[in-house]
Amino acid sequence: MTPPWWFTLPAIVLFAFIVLVPSARGLYYAFTDWDGLDPNLSFIGLGNFADMTRDPDAVQALWHTLLIAVSITIIQNGIGLLLALGVNTMIKSRHVLRVFLFAPAVITPIVTAYLWRNLLGPDGAVNSLLRLVGLDSWRQDWLGDPQLALWSIVAVIVWQFAGYSMVIFLAGLQSVPKEINEAADMDGAGPVRRFWSVTRPLLAPAITINLMLSIIGGIKLFDQVYALTGGGPGHATDTLSTLIYKDAFTLGEFGYSIALAVVLTVIVAVVSTGQYLVLSRNERAAS
Repeated sequence: MTPPWWFTLPAIVLFAFIVLVPSARGLYYAFTDWDGLDPNLSFIGLGNFADMTRDPDAVQALWHTLLIAVSITIIQNGIGLLLALGVNTMIKSRHVLRVFLFAPAVITPIVTAYLWRNLLGPDGAVNSLLRLVGLDSWRQDWLGDPQLALWSIVAVIVWQFAGYSMVIFLAGLQSVPKEINEAADMDGAGPVRRFWSVTRPLLAPAITINLMLSIIGGIKLFDQVYALTGGGPGHATDTLSTLIYKDAFTLGEFGYSIALAVVLTVIVAVVSTGQYLVLSRNERAAS
């Protein structure tokens, strides 16, 4: 009789050929000075990783990556939770609002980025609207000002995916038994107290999912940043992902860019694992 695991062998071979082998070769190239073309490369050990610590662009990109990831996680999930609480009521327009608020998450991120690049341009709709309502002093070069560009990117991402977080929170809210809230209401607990002591613990699985998706997505962010600003002005909005792309395909420093990719992979693995362990512990404690 054929062992059951034999049926998985074709998938395993395909996965190894497409993912494992290229990943292993890429890891090797991270320790070389490969330029992407020349077959004659030199093994330089930890040279690329040592260069990162002396590269101000890499340090700045790492800081931007973490700042964007943390900002998106806090703001997106905060707004998503408020939206979920709002549309979980019995208002007549709740079904229309759910569709309307979730709609941006369906749009391809690159399309959203190009749309907002036009809206936030010096002569875009945002500045035109501000001028129309008499707020000329508020007009800004939203994507060209180094002080504003990074936060403009965060705002665009939150605008697109707050509805996605809302749907996950809404699913969690609708799984909370109404009897528990009614009992807390009869005991004299106000809305805030009911949410904090009754609803929040039961939302632990939804919170875990949303936080993990947000932080991992924020750390790996590339499409929106590259489409909105290309990492500019200067390097004001470069993340690790955009820097990896530039070093590989613009500067031809494939070995160094792969080393950056290895660092990014390690960061994602460490952050997601640590976050999962902490949130899972809190989830078990809440249950």
